[in-house]
Amino acid sequence: MRAMLAGLVAMGLLLSGCNKPSDVNSAGPKSQGRFAGIGVFDAGRLWAEMSVSSSTTDPATAKIADDEHVIVVLDSHTGEVRQCGDYSGYCVAMNPWSGSLTRLPVKLTKHASDLAAEDQAEIEKPRATK
Repeated sequence: MRAMLAGLVAMGLLLSGCNKPSDVNSAGPKSQGRFAGIGVFDAGRLWAEMSVSSSTTDPATAKIADDEHVIVVLDSHTGEVRQCGDYSGYCVAMNPWSGSLTRLPVKLTKHASDLAAEDQAEIEKPRATK
């Protein structure tokens, strides 16, 4: 009887070690990573018009015009918000808490008004007949 009771106590102690503390799975800054995802968005037409210098000469390397999506994340330590292209990896960042913009405003090779004018000219262009 004593051996059985001792065995049950020992088993209980061993099994109690399997339980994780309640704070391990709790939501909070200590259990989360540094970067919080805000979202994934389609790369707009102006994303491809950013004036970006490329440091690589490899023609197979993705350029910002190749990006299909922009991934936006928040750095929970600094407050910095980053927008990064999914293929090029090029990021535009800003930190609203520092009062200064890291890379904004970006330089564009074409502006929205230029793209709208090109679209309008394409609509007005007479269609060739066969």
